[in-house]
Amino acid sequence: MISKILPKNELMQAVEKAKAGNQTVVFTNGCFDILHVGHVRYLAEAKSQGDVLVLGLNSDRSVREIKGPKRPIVPEAERAEVLAALESIDFISLFDEPDPLNLILAVMPQVLVKGADWPEDQIIGAKEVKEAGGKVVRVDLAEGASTTNIIQKILDQG
Repeated sequence: MISKILPKNELMQAVEKAKAGNQTVVFTNGCFDILHVGHVRYLAEAKSQGDVLVLGLNSDRSVREIKGPKRPIVPEAERAEVLAALESIDFISLFDEPDPLNLILAVMPQVLVKGADWPEDQIIGAKEVKEAGGKVVRVDLAEGASTTNIIQKILDQG
């Protein structure tokens, strides 16, 4: 079986093959530190927007830069492996930068998906995807489901 976890150069080949086959490529990204029901629902909704779902996964370095020195809880290789087991995800590629713009520009998806907590004008890559003829979809989040809430609950019970 071909791995879903690909370096950027191999991801590009997979995306080009999908596009050549007239498949709609969807892109989303995130840290996905502790996988929870909100993530699973979000990724299923993202997948429903097209044929091939590409997930840009923040590397450990990137997560630390965004979330602080105590994160991530789960290392990147393990986060990627767990996510790769989800049926909704076709390909995963890690990125080291604080935002996924370079990966989005490389993939240039027809659909860019982000959580509804992000205003469209603040979604990284939205402008570029729309200018290329694609669309941006904002997905509602599962109320109360967040990695931060899970971590806080554990700490409160400790």
